[in-house]
Amino acid sequence: MSHEPLPVRVEEAPRAAAQLTPHRGKRVELPGPVVALRAPARPRTPDEPWDAVAVLVPGYSGSKEDFAPLIDPIADAGIDVLALDLPGQYESPPFDGEIEHRASALGAVVARIVRDEADAGRTVLLLGHSYGGLVARAAVLAGAPVRGLTLMDSGPGELPMGPRRSRLDVLEPVLRRRGLDAVVALREEAGDWEAATPAVATFLRQRLERSSPVALLGMGDALRSEPDRVPELVAALRGRRLATLVVCGMHDDAWPVTTQRTMADRLEAEFAAVPGAAHSPNVENPAGLLDVLVPTWRTWLREDTLEP
Repeated sequence: MSHEPLPVRVEEAPRAAAQLTPHRGKRVELPGPVVALRAPARPRTPDEPWDAVAVLVPGYSGSKEDFAPLIDPIADAGIDVLALDLPGQYESPPFDGEIEHRASALGAVVARIVRDEADAGRTVLLLGHSYGGLVARAAVLAGAPVRGLTLMDSGPGELPMGPRRSRLDVLEPVLRRRGLDAVVALREEAGDWEAATPAVATFLRQRLERSSPVALLGMGDALRSEPDRVPELVAALRGRRLATLVVCGMHDDAWPVTTQRTMADRLEAEFAAVPGAAHSPNVENPAGLLDVLVPTWRTWLREDTLEP
C-alpha cells in the first residue's frame, strides 16, 4: 500500500551540515560492543502514553552520525533516539572475522540491543538504512521485540548490478591486497567527497580511515551475496503483527525504487518515496524523510496504546 506523508513541523538543518548537524545526542557504549548516540525525547504529553525509542542502524561504511539531522526532530516528536555504529564501523570495535560482519551475525547484535531496550520498558521502532536494512530484518528474524520495522533505501537481497556494486567490486581487491589507506586514496582521487563541505569531507575521510578493514570486507561481501529473505520476513511480520514501512529516496541509485516498492507490496508494508533524495534521504532531504517517519511512527505507537 502507498503512504501519503503528512506534514510534520521540523526545523530543517542546512543540508550542508549533513553528518555534522548539531544535535542533543550523547555518546554511549552498549554491549556488543557498540558505540551509539542516545537522545531522550522531550517531555511527553498526556496523549502520548508511550515510552518509545527509535533504534537507527546505518549502512555499509556509515555510522551513527548519518542520522544526525534526524535526532532532535525525532526526540522533539516524543520518541527517544538510539543511533548505532555497527561493530567495525567508526567508533565501534570490530569482531575478529569477516563472517561475523554479515547481516545475520550483526542482526543478532542489534537484536540484543533491542531486547535490552524492551527489557527497560521501551517500545522499540527499528530502522535500518541500506546494508543496515538487511541487518535490521535479520534482527527481527532473530526475534528482536520491535513494535515496527522501517527499511530505508534497502532491498530484498544482494545489491543489484549498478554503480554502487561496481565500486564494491573494484575496491574489494584493493582493500584486501593494499589496505585501507589505498582505498581512501582511490576514493579521494575519484572525488567522492567533493560535493561535501570541507568539514563534512574531512569527517567522511576520517570515518573511513577509522573503520575496520575486516568489517568492510565482511559487509561488502554480504552486500554482494545476501539472499532474498522476504518470505521469511513476511512470516515473522504476520506472526507477530508488526507494522512495517519501506521508504527510500525518489532517485535511489542502489536498489531501484521499483524493487523497493515491490518489496513493500510483498511485505504488505506502507511505502513512501522521498523527493529530492537519492540513497541517503537522512542527509539529502531530512525534512522530507521526517514528514514520512514521524507521523507513521506516532500512528503505530498510538494504535499500540489503544489496543486492549
